[in-house]
Amino acid sequence: MVFMIASPVRGTGTHAGVCPCTARSYTRAAQAVKFLVGVEAVKGMKLKVLVVGCGAIGGTLGGYLAAAGTPVWVLTSNRAIGRSVREEGLRVRGDAGRVRARPSGVLETPAEAPGPFEFVLLATQPPQVEAAAAEVEHLLAPTGRVVCLQNGLCEERLAQRFGRERLVGAVVGWGASMHEPGLYVKTSSGGFTLGRLDGGPDARLLELARLLEAVGPVTVTDNLSGVRWSKLAINCAVSTLGTIAGQRLGRLMGRRFARRLGLEIVSEVVRVARAEGVALEKVAGTIDLEWLALSELERRIVASPSLAAKHALILAVAARFRRLRSSMLAALERGRPPAVDFLNGEVVARAEKHGLRVPVNAAARDLVWQIARNERQPSLSTLRALYDATR
Repeated sequence: MVFMIASPVRGTGTHAGVCPCTARSYTRAAQAVKFLVGVEAVKGMKLKVLVVGCGAIGGTLGGYLAAAGTPVWVLTSNRAIGRSVREEGLRVRGDAGRVRARPSGVLETPAEAPGPFEFVLLATQPPQVEAAAAEVEHLLAPTGRVVCLQNGLCEERLAQRFGRERLVGAVVGWGASMHEPGLYVKTSSGGFTLGRLDGGPDARLLELARLLEAVGPVTVTDNLSGVRWSKLAINCAVSTLGTIAGQRLGRLMGRRFARRLGLEIVSEVVRVARAEGVALEKVAGTIDLEWLALSELERRIVASPSLAAKHALILAVAARFRRLRSSMLAALERGRPPAVDFLNGEVVARAEKHGLRVPVNAAARDLVWQIARNERQPSLSTLRALYDATR
């Protein structure tokens, strides 16, 4: 179940509130109303925010928050980014126009941070998130929340440090890239889905939602695992295949063999999610992964009316997000380790626990690591080799 936060969002119009009244939703709805009243009481308060990581997502997020008047500090170990933001501010281009805003502070180390902070937003790549969380844990206010923005299932790792009650998952529904240090481009529209691992209500989620509306529409869910696994399936296909091919989404999914690989990867993730007991949520409220997953018959054939419909859906999504470029590819280009173990690697590990085979995810994970070791180069021919090897 999902609650939409109704409020005007710059450049996107007004978003109507949605509260699906299923049999199990009445209690949640009553609690949500109670929390909304509480949020209105603190709406005028200035909540201090720390953004950890100033790459594509962190920089874009920090820019919009600063432009909205939020007291936000950004922490980056990248000196070129830090120097640019100090001199010129956070520069963001996106669907709502151009933004240039100076954060309250630009930090190189946690020791410089004027804590405590009500919200600590972790915007590093997944391989760095646990170390980053350990460095800033002492900066979190006693009633504050740490917010996990990473793809994958990082909340389960962070909950061991912060506990489930202090941890918020924020599933990012938009893309961004960093064209140069301090200059960011929001490459696709979208907002956030917020939730807790235990699905419990939390008044601070509503406070956080109000802040994040500076970027896009925000929903609150009581099924964070379902949202995370659905996005994991998409990331395992889009991010990993985009890394292997070295292409943006539009050009990548113009190839039929790439779409077939994507369908096979998503199908394997859906099977593992079922084994984990996860109830998958629709992606962006519309894409049903249970439907998109290949049936037993579709796995054995190459053409059918149902397969044509699935290829058509992928083409439509790719056209909308054609400029999307894999953040994992960008990380490799900067000499950083790929996050593939948090995506396809996570699926492989969980599949083994249930005695399931996920050969396409396993082969894709291994190929990304070969690229990271400079044994292979990202290209469409490299992706075609993956397709041929998994037939």
